[in-house]
Parts: sequence; structure tokens; C-alpha cells
Amino acid sequence: MFMTDYDIYLTLDTSGLNCPLPLLKAKQALNKMQPDTILKVIATDAGSIRDFKAFTDQSDHDLVDSFTDVEPYVYIIRRG
Repeated sequence: MFMTDYDIYLTLDTSGLNCPLPLLKAKQALNKMQPDTILKVIATDAGSIRDFKAFTDQSDHDLVDSFTDVEPYVYIIRRG
């Protein structure tokens, strides 16, 4: 996993937290960020794969990239 294409504003490590905590912590972080900045979320909960996709589909935030083949799962989200 090599992510030099993204200008990461904040990295949030939610490893060990179970659903819905990774998403809730990501939402809190996004609310404090400026539009168009990038949040990188690291998670170990398999439910986060579904949660982050659904969340970004229903919000103005953009799931720019995700790495979910192996743990930890990584999500790159652009603040809407």
C-alpha cells in the first residue's frame, strides 16, 4: 500500500474499535476539517467496509480510495 498521491490532512487510527465507532470518529474528524481536505482512516473492523461506502454514498464526502483486501483497512476520504 503506497499512497503518495494523497495530501493527507489527518490520519485517524481506529484499529481495535468495533462498528459503529470507526465511522463515528471519522464523522467527528470530518466535521472539524476544511472542505477538500483528505482524511485517512485506518480500521480493523470488517463492518467498516460497508459502513464507509454507505456513509460516503449518502453524504457530500468522497471516498477517494480504499484498501480493503487485508487488515488493516484504509479509507481515503475527501471532505465535502
